Amino acid sequence: MDYINATQTEWRNCTNVSSVFTQQVLPILYTIICVCAFILNGLAAWIFFRVPSSTSLVVYLKNMVVADVLMLFTYPWRVVDYLGYGGLQLKLIVCRYTAVLFYLSMYTGITFMSLISLERYFKIVRSTSGMSSFLQRISVAKALALLTWGVMMFFMLPNSILSNQPMPKDFSCMVLKSYLGQRWHEISAHFNVGIFWVVFLLMVFCYTSIACHVYRSYKRVQQDSSKVGRRSNRSIFSLLAVFVFCFVPYHICRVPYTLSQRPKAGFSSHNCFILFQVKEATLFLTALNVCLDPVIYFFMCRTFRELLLQKMPSVNRENRRPSTGIGLSISNL
Repeated sequence: MDYINATQTEWRNCTNVSSVFTQQVLPILYTIICVCAFILNGLAAWIFFRVPSSTSLVVYLKNMVVADVLMLFTYPWRVVDYLGYGGLQLKLIVCRYTAVLFYLSMYTGITFMSLISLERYFKIVRSTSGMSSFLQRISVAKALALLTWGVMMFFMLPNSILSNQPMPKDFSCMVLKSYLGQRWHEISAHFNVGIFWVVFLLMVFCYTSIACHVYRSYKRVQQDSSKVGRRSNRSIFSLLAVFVFCFVPYHICRVPYTLSQRPKAGFSSHNCFILFQVKEATLFLTALNVCLDPVIYFFMCRTFRELLLQKMPSVNRENRRPSTGIGLSISNL
């Protein structure tokens, strides 16, 4: 407790940095994406959970939907907190629970993106390897899904449990944490950033390899690779584009922002203010991912697309065309 009391003033300078942007602009933006994401993810969940988990890809996509829905649940709390309603009790709930759930869901979803990329790579590029058949097993996919949730909960839930200090008069989330909680917060933040960059590099490698393999396949069978190849590349790199747009900016500023919250970090009040505004702006981009994931499902997952079109008979009749074997493998990229 003495350690906390000795550093409250310093942290207050780096946490009490609200602005017009965070109090007026962000609540409107979060409300808009909350409504859109509720509709899109509701539709995605309605489709995915009416089909059996017959492939590892479907297992991973179902878990991504769960992660997105959990992440979406935190948005209303964030909006109310930005608007300044609910007082210290609401801030306490946000710091201890909904913020932890937000990051838990985000990094769990990111990890499932890497599993999808890896599974697609071995199925398409390394289809004859033993690893490919291993990753296609439903039992393996379910075990990896449980392992992902377990590891992420291990690193994230202590941030909630260790936010157990008495509520200060001048509130900040960091002051709620015990000494161990502050250290665990830093460890988990750096762990999550590390997970992100590993996933990013893995996805770049996997989808670049898949794109090259697809191009060579079309050239080999002497098909018109110009139109089909462009469509395939759009499907492949749409996931990378969304991933980069939503997550890269936040993770570039995450490390300096986390360092600014350390005691005696030496950051001025002005630098803390700038880092906080940039962090909140880029965090909004990560929240936007919940709206974009269902669009990715449609373009990259044939099962999702077909089930959606089945609910629209006229569109389904117009688009019912035979496809080549290569096309089928690409449609589930």
